Amino acid sequence: MPSIITHAAVPLALWCAADRGRISPRLLAAGVIAAMLPDADVLAFALHIPYADAFGHRGASHSLLFACVLAALAAVLAFFGSRRPWSAGLCQPRLASTVQAAVFVFVCAASHPLLDAMTSGGLGVALAWPWSEHRFFAPWRPIRVSPFAPQFFSARGVATLLSELRWVWLPLAGAVIAWKLIHPASAAPRDPS
Repeated sequence: MPSIITHAAVPLALWCAADRGRISPRLLAAGVIAAMLPDADVLAFALHIPYADAFGHRGASHSLLFACVLAALAAVLAFFGSRRPWSAGLCQPRLASTVQAAVFVFVCAASHPLLDAMTSGGLGVALAWPWSEHRFFAPWRPIRVSPFAPQFFSARGVATLLSELRWVWLPLAGAVIAWKLIHPASAAPRDPS
C-alpha cells in the first residue's frame, strides 16, 4: 500500500483543482476519510484473519462496491445534513450537492485501491468483490509498497515516501497546476454600477 498519508493526495488534488468554495471543508474531510478508510482492514491481522481472505487486508474494503457504499452514505448525509429546510424551491441545489458529494467520495474511495494496485508488493486488491475474490494489480507498478507501522520510520519507509513523492504527489501537483493554467478560476461578478 502507499502510506496512509499519500491516500489523501487525491482528495487534496481535487480540492486544489476545483474553484474555491466548490468543495466544502466538510466534503474535503469526507473525501480524505474515504480515501484512507479502506486501510482500516489492517485490523484483520489483529483478528487473525488471513491476508488472502475476502475480509483480509486489501480485500472487501478495497472493492468498488465499498466505494459505492461510502458514496451512498455521503449522498444521504449531504441530502439530509443540509441546514436548509426542505422545499420544492431548494430541490435543484440540494440534488446537485448530493450528487457532487456522492461522486467526490466515490472517486476518493476508489482512488485507494487503484493506488494500492500500483504498488510493488502485496497480494493485489479485490476490486470486484463480492463478485470475484481475484486480487488485481495494475500492469505498471512503480510505487514502492509501504512497510507497516513498526518499520515506517526506517530506511525502507523513507524510500517509500520518496517513491510516493515521485509517482503520486508530484504528478498530481503537476496535473493541478496544468488544470489551473488551462481553466483559470472564473472571475468574480462585476458590479454594473
